[in-house]
Amino acid sequence: MNSNVDETRVPVLIGIGEVLDRPANDLDGLDAFELMLAALKAAEADAGVAVLDALDWLGVEDEISFPDPAPHERLAEHMVRDGGKRPPRLLKTHEASGDGPIKLINDAANLIGRGEISIAAAVGAEALRTAAKRYQAAIAAGQEPPKSSIADVAEANARPLARKHGLFTPIDVYPLYENAARAAWGQTLAEGQAESGRIGEGFAAVAAANPYAWIRKPASAEAIATATPDNRMVSFPYTKMMVANSSVNMGAAVIVASLAKARELGVDESRIVYIGAGAAAHEDEDFLLRDSYTHAVSLETTVLSALERNGLGASDIDHVELYSCFPIVPKLARRVLDWPQDKPCSVYGGLTFGGGPIGNCMMHAAARMVAKLREGGDHGLIVANGGYATHSHSMVFSRQPVAAGTFPQDYNVQPLADARRGTAPELLAEYSGPGTIETYTIPFDRYGSPRHATIIGRTPEGARFIARVPETDATTIAFLMADGTEPVGTAGQVITGPDGMAIWGPS
Repeated sequence: MNSNVDETRVPVLIGIGEVLDRPANDLDGLDAFELMLAALKAAEADAGVAVLDALDWLGVEDEISFPDPAPHERLAEHMVRDGGKRPPRLLKTHEASGDGPIKLINDAANLIGRGEISIAAAVGAEALRTAAKRYQAAIAAGQEPPKSSIADVAEANARPLARKHGLFTPIDVYPLYENAARAAWGQTLAEGQAESGRIGEGFAAVAAANPYAWIRKPASAEAIATATPDNRMVSFPYTKMMVANSSVNMGAAVIVASLAKARELGVDESRIVYIGAGAAAHEDEDFLLRDSYTHAVSLETTVLSALERNGLGASDIDHVELYSCFPIVPKLARRVLDWPQDKPCSVYGGLTFGGGPIGNCMMHAAARMVAKLREGGDHGLIVANGGYATHSHSMVFSRQPVAAGTFPQDYNVQPLADARRGTAPELLAEYSGPGTIETYTIPFDRYGSPRHATIIGRTPEGARFIARVPETDATTIAFLMADGTEPVGTAGQVITGPDGMAIWGPS
């Protein structure tokens, strides 16, 4: 590194910690707070030096399994009880969102770049597997169960029009992007499913080699893409092995320090990974007000901006973590990077096989990226995603020293994303008349049968509407799932049903 660089303002990663909790009885599992404590201690052990008793800053990713308004405060109090000092700066993300861990790491890097802190930790955990078992036990005992339902929170926050049509959880929404993008890319259904399968096979292979992955068993592309009783269709065209697995007990933490502090502590150079510049942007919180379901401008913008800010091209990246709650997200990201299908899209195994602890997935990815770069390669890129393709935060980790003055940096690239984004069409709360299919989604029940289909359509004037195909219209639902004619772009008619629901059918 250039001798003129102020090493007190260069942020680096020096410790990583991951914890899996698999008790014989899930009722006896650790809660989220206990997993966070364990992950922090594991990160300290990895750093090889005592750091938890001297933190200047502690950032915590919010969690939903054991809701706690102030886990950062509890962790700080615990550190004091252990004989350390209370970190003078504490932060908790405002919600459990997939971009949160990378934002925390970026925030810590900026504080170091401003010379305000010298050592920090970021941590998060979810214990949804244990929470679910305790919920079931409380119900069986006639007790008031703890609150931790993802669906309940999502439904409560959904706009009335989306709630009316059953669009409020991620599994309801991401297929809208998948089906629209497949059509825009000129893929047949079989080709789209094959791509999802190949990406998933890569995730499974990475997870099988990762000691901290939740499912360490290889799976073939064909097995992932084929609906069976053990791999049921969840929401067309996604099977169970294509979607995030949140039934996990997992925690992860990273230790961030200034380069000067790392050297003062005696951290070996071979253990140090440099934090590169990041970029963040967002889509409209209301997924019905997106300009298109064929792309996510915020994701595209953060990926390109992160590369540009680090003076890198896509070909300079050795390892990636492309967020993978559903196949469409890594599909979108890999097209920005021109990342080959046969090259791993993850360093930890993705959200199905590596594990999907809600907002903390990318803390595990960050930990594995550090481990991967310690083994070899120069640069790694993490592309984090939150909400309904709503929040994107991309960041580079590097074995090479970052350029002087990289931090602090404003990671907000919203103006760039807004300039690239098209205008969202007018959204009609009510509509009857002719239209064409913009995209669609088909939720399935637990027995493998479609419950109905939801159509996002366009009027002849270009306005957007929502309509339902009832489960009794088996012919139209079969058409939407058939490999052959592409449903997107086909014409139909909307009528108003007896209950006021807009019903879609053929012209």
